Amino acid sequence: MAYNRSQTSTISENPKDYEVPQPPTDGISALAFSPTSDFLAVSSWDNNVRIYETNAQVGNATGKSMYSHEKPVLCVAWSKDGLKVFSGGADNAGRCFDVNTQQAIQIAAHDQPIRCIKYVDQVNLVATGSWDKTLKYWDTRSQSPALTVNLPERCYAMDVIYPLLVVGTAERNVQIYNLVNPNTPFKTSSSPLKWQTRCISCFTSGNGYAIGSIEGRVGIQYVEDKESQSSFSFKCHRDVNNVYSVNAISFHPIYGTFSTAGSDGMFNFWDKDSKQRLKGFNTVGAPISATAFNRNGTIFAYAASYEWSKGYIQYSGKNAIYLHSVKEDDVKPKSAKKR
Repeated sequence: MAYNRSQTSTISENPKDYEVPQPPTDGISALAFSPTSDFLAVSSWDNNVRIYETNAQVGNATGKSMYSHEKPVLCVAWSKDGLKVFSGGADNAGRCFDVNTQQAIQIAAHDQPIRCIKYVDQVNLVATGSWDKTLKYWDTRSQSPALTVNLPERCYAMDVIYPLLVVGTAERNVQIYNLVNPNTPFKTSSSPLKWQTRCISCFTSGNGYAIGSIEGRVGIQYVEDKESQSSFSFKCHRDVNNVYSVNAISFHPIYGTFSTAGSDGMFNFWDKDSKQRLKGFNTVGAPISATAFNRNGTIFAYAASYEWSKGYIQYSGKNAIYLHSVKEDDVKPKSAKKR
């Protein structure tokens, strides 16, 4: 089943958003808001993680902290108390930055770059997914992993809403874990999409996930077999002549609706339950590489940054972070319309 755009009367508009000063100097790989404040952590290919304090009314942002990896940083996440930032990078290292002391220490190590990092607050562990085909869990007080799980291929995407953890790997593999028993996958499957996995985001309800691919398509997948008939896929981020990668999917923390953002430089808000696009926005002039909602869903941050999908010939030096003030009507679920 696909979204029927005729179901919605939304008209795409030009985003008029606040541009964060002093952005990264190279590609922006990930964004993450603190769960306790409007602090935004940003990882970049310039080897640094930056932390900005943003304004709830969207109109101000100030750089607060910065720490470094030895090579490009590919992922970033926060602790539940908002006092620590975790990041992983091409230096094969996972690091923890203490917001109060302004000190960073290494807490994780892999044989190849760490592509994904998440904090699992219920068990106070950091999960790291790597191109070395392993998923590791770390107690930050120990230099050895608490648990190592082998993956079928390189980790490309990962998300967690306890007890659900979903990993997307190369060759379109999807590993679904129940963290009550993290040693073995609860379910192993192939992506419902035909092309390479680009991003994964768990439903806020924890009973499924959205998966995006390089061919402008998103899959809405329910985990339990009894709900599997509700799973579907739909096309997005494409026009008459081109198909663009879906680079980021973020769920609204209050309403459970979600955003998609792509290499076409556009972002949209969607409602999976009524199968409607709630709001669309015109291109920002550069691919959108990462997105995040703040803790109460009033700010939507997105990064305009070239993601090398067209090689060096099409290189664009633009690296920018924008803050979009979220209107409730744009993200609030709507009743399903009759066909």
